[in-house]
Amino acid sequence: QVQLVEAGGGLVQTGGSLRLSCAASGRSFSINTMAWYHQAPGKQRELVATITTGGTTDYVDSVKGRFTISRDNAKNTVYLQMNSLKPEDTAVYYCNVNVDSLWRGYWGRGTRVTVSS
Repeated sequence: QVQLVEAGGGLVQTGGSLRLSCAASGRSFSINTMAWYHQAPGKQRELVATITTGGTTDYVDSVKGRFTISRDNAKNTVYLQMNSLKPEDTAVYYCNVNVDSLWRGYWGRGTRVTVSS
């Protein structure tokens, strides 16, 4: 099994920055694609950014130019650098990874990001 632990959320002012991290732990696994999702209050969970094993990234339009997803494969960790934060970025951010040849998916419990006006 794979456990995901997210960190880095918090309260920040508009225009500020946060760096989220998600560390995967467990034995005998190889992580494929990693991703960040967010879910605002009363809204459906939405894909924010993805990164492949080769480092190819993709972003939802609303965060392009502001957020950067990266990964450290040696540490089994994915990051989301969030710059120029806006109140509409306020949400719980969830890490998602898929693992091994079966591409099994795992979710973190989320880290809360609040951007104040």
